[in-house]
This record gives sequence, structure tokens and C-alpha cells, in this order.
Amino acid sequence: MNKRKQILAKQELDVVTNIPHKTNEVFPKCITRDCKGWPIITDNASGEILCGSCGRVLEEKSLETIPSHWSDPADYLTKKNSGSANSLTMFDRNMTTVMSNRDFMGNFLSRTNKNEFYRLKILNTRSTVASKNKSLRSALLFLNMLQMKLGIPNSVAENSAHMYRKAIRIKMTVGRKSRNIMCACIYASCKQYGIPRSILEISITSNIGKKEIARTYRSLVERLDLSINPFSSREFLARIANEAKISEKSRRDALEIIYSIEKSGLAQGKNPKALAAASLYLACILNTEKKTQAEISKASGITSTTIRTRYYDLKKFFLETVDSQ
Repeated sequence: MNKRKQILAKQELDVVTNIPHKTNEVFPKCITRDCKGWPIITDNASGEILCGSCGRVLEEKSLETIPSHWSDPADYLTKKNSGSANSLTMFDRNMTTVMSNRDFMGNFLSRTNKNEFYRLKILNTRSTVASKNKSLRSALLFLNMLQMKLGIPNSVAENSAHMYRKAIRIKMTVGRKSRNIMCACIYASCKQYGIPRSILEISITSNIGKKEIARTYRSLVERLDLSINPFSSREFLARIANEAKISEKSRRDALEIIYSIEKSGLAQGKNPKALAAASLYLACILNTEKKTQAEISKASGITSTTIRTRYYDLKKFFLETVDSQ
């Protein structure tokens, strides 16, 4: 068996990583008789630390299977983390409490201690299934589902969970559906981080009415005193152009059109997504690129009537600008 372990250890030494040999002061020492005690091998798949000479497992399931500092492997044990980071998107913030029937030495608890820990387990279970915690748990599960479907980054999801926890503290969830509040938190976070996601997209993904999300969003901004800047049409331009397969020249021209109308103040009070779609349609006409209103409408999710109305506004604005010059 020892020879077999030696062969396996040498094979893993070639595959896993090259760790300096003289690291006995940091890594655990091998206590096998007549063993050289080096090299020390770290198996990143299983988290085990092995002796490369005899194959003895020196440590089972280390707290972190991948070292945080690859530049200095000798500090692996001293600088490893105690698990994944805390996250507001999880119900218990990734700090799950697990109570065992054994002590830290691996021995079974006495009858008195076992009864005490049994009561603690019951209290812990009751705290997780309370009505308030049930609502938070379901809302955060709903947030994880929307994050995957909408493709929003983790920073936006973390901020949305933080907003929802604030809403719970000010008792905003009383009399309102938790899913409506979560959708409003996601929309507010997307605006704060500059992620172009409209209320219509969130409404379709969550199967909740657009008016309900908008009403809850206005209440959320007022109660939490949030300072949120409106979306710019430039943020929707790339997505619509990619969906409609519009050329790069038309994209640049549409971007210049948006800069002009934002500078003049014409974009105030208008749907930024509709302005982006109308700017792309106008740029395609100027560059004689064959793109219909129906194609741009399908790519942007804006109706052809709205695109046509915004297109006439843009056309009128540029004609007046040319006449004044």
C-alpha cells in the first residue's frame, strides 16, 4: 500500500502544483518513520495536504482549497480564509449555524449538554421559520431568480438586497407584496449602477404589472430618500443596435444625435429607450441602411408608433437647427 501511495503522490506532484520543498516551518510535518517529509503537496480538488514522499494525508479538507496568495505558496496555511464571504443576497448572510451532537474533540455530548443543545436547535429552527423571516427568504430567492434572468451583476443584486432589508426596517413591507418591493429595489439599483434595465423588462421577467412596480418604486424612492439619476439613451443604444444588427457607422451617428438632443434639453421627459430606438432609425435613414421600424421595434421592445413619434420629433428638431443656422 505504501508503494502505491508513493506512485499516486508523485503523479499528483506532477499535475497539481510545484510548491517549494523547504516549507516545514509552515506546513504540517510528516510523522511517518524513515520519511523524508518533503515535498508537501496540496490537492486543490479535495482540499487535502499530502506528503509527497510517503503519500500520508497531513490535513483533510482544509478550509480553503485554493490559496489566496499564489505568489507565496508558503503562506497557504497562515493566510487561508475561513470560507466564502458574507452576502446580503442570502437569508442568513452566508453564516449558517450547524449544531452537532459532538464536542470539539469529537466526543459525544453528555446528556445534560445534549438537552441544552436540543433546545438551542429548536430555537434556531423557529427563528428561521418565523413569518418575518419567511417573507425575507422568499424575497431573496425571487431576487436570485431575477438576477439570473435579467443578467445583472452581483453588485446590483447586493445593493437590491440591502435596499429590501432597509424597507423591512422602516416597515414598508406592511400591506405590500414582497415581490413588488423587490422589483422596485432592483430597478432602483440598476439606475444607481448605470445598468440599462427598464421597468417593462423587469415586469415581463417577474410577471408583475408595470404600473404596480412603478408605484412601488416611487414610494421606495420617497421613503428611503434615494438620489437617483435618470437613465441616458446612450445606455440602451448598444443593446438595441446589437439586436437589430445595425452597422457601426449608424451607431456612431445615432450617438451624436443623442448627444445633440440631450444638450438641447429635448430628451427631458422622454422615454430614453424610445429615443435611442428613434435615433438609430434616423441614423439608418441618413446612411441609407435598410432597417424598418418593425425591426427596431422588435429589438428595443418599443412600439412602432412610439418610435415614429420620436423620429418625427428628432426630424423636426434637426430641421429647425439647420434653418436657424
